[in-house]
Amino acid sequence: MPHTSVNPADGRLIASYPDWDSGALNNALELAHVAWRTWRFTSFDHRAELMHEACLHLRTNLETHATLISEEMGKPLREARAEVEKCALACEYYALWARHFLQEEPVESDAGRSYVAYQPLGTLLAVMPWNFPYWQVFRAAVPALMAGNVVALKHASNVPRIALALEKLFRDSGFPEGIFTTLMIGAGQVAEAIASPFVHAVTLTGSENAGRRVAETAGRHLKKCVLELGGSDPFIVFADADLEAAANAAIASRYQNCGQSCIAAKRLILAPEIADRFVSLLVAKADELKVGDPVNEETQIGPMARADLRDELHRQVTDSINQGAQPLLGCQPLPGEGAYYLPSVLDRVTPGMRAYREELFGPVMAVIRAEDEEDALRIANDTPFGLGASLWSQDTQRAEMLSAAIEAGCAFINGMVKSDPRLPFGGIKASGFGRELSYHGIREFVNAKTVWLR
Repeated sequence: MPHTSVNPADGRLIASYPDWDSGALNNALELAHVAWRTWRFTSFDHRAELMHEACLHLRTNLETHATLISEEMGKPLREARAEVEKCALACEYYALWARHFLQEEPVESDAGRSYVAYQPLGTLLAVMPWNFPYWQVFRAAVPALMAGNVVALKHASNVPRIALALEKLFRDSGFPEGIFTTLMIGAGQVAEAIASPFVHAVTLTGSENAGRRVAETAGRHLKKCVLELGGSDPFIVFADADLEAAANAAIASRYQNCGQSCIAAKRLILAPEIADRFVSLLVAKADELKVGDPVNEETQIGPMARADLRDELHRQVTDSINQGAQPLLGCQPLPGEGAYYLPSVLDRVTPGMRAYREELFGPVMAVIRAEDEEDALRIANDTPFGLGASLWSQDTQRAEMLSAAIEAGCAFINGMVKSDPRLPFGGIKASGFGRELSYHGIREFVNAKTVWLR
């Protein structure tokens, strides 16, 4: 199946690229492996110099990169710019800190000298999604490259121009051929890539089903993998919360990127004392969001990335309404061309409804009313996912204590869940395993080698 670039704002075909055959895939991976044999021995100073060039390239060509994101997957231009800048920050961060994170660690033992050395594994296969098509790639690739690995990118098939632009970006920044390679392969060829003797580890950001398939294949070939999968993050508002601040954060978290974010506030869990007031506030704010062409500076909600994704979201919403959920806002596609879906609020979502048990990957907030504080925590954990959680209370000490009961990879108190190069990012349960970012992320794909000297 070809890689097809379609503008989701109007359904216009932009470009199409054929899938590689097995020969082309094998050649690209072998070239990457050959490049790694030299790259692994380059100095941190040299890697950092090139990474700073990548940072400069991103900032110098920010409008070009941001416009490409908006055209190919529908992200509003203002958000696309922020995504590109975040990639530049990641380049800066690891160029500065990689040497420190991977420096040899002396250990007292029965040796005359012993230490742990962190050494690169080889070629990292990165299977990446379309929703943050630059950031997801950079947060995996930048630490891997700074550690001395090389990266082979299998990007989502609906963002092929971005995939090719990323390869060109690294080449234009001075990285040698083979250090960062875009593989024009389909999902059905991922298992073949993992099995290749020229691939040594794999990282995937994607759906739970994709994660299971990749983990199974990687396990069969005894290759390390990190999985960042779906999420159905709880956003808990306790009775003593600052409702205005919480509502603003809920809007930003749920509706950014047209709701297509694994760490979006997908389940709004409300204390009974403030539920009615908060829902009214939320609906009023969501109703003010401007839907339109993503390249328009005023647009806050662009189209969803593909029409089939919009249609599946609408089936989830319609089924939930038929099961008893109350539609307070939107809950329908925008008529006309493009894969648009209106900012939506579903109230009184309860167990058994699709909106309760499934991830809604679009601009739909599911409101769940808790009976009390204990019930709010129970609801927060009543999900197969465990990526992030946001808790809102003016008693921060108590909120911090309650966050210990949340089954998730991160908990944000009085703030929306986000990724940050300085902090480890990842989930538990069906949200995956392993960590990206911080020093935890750069150490995922290195060999912690013990060195012992008499």
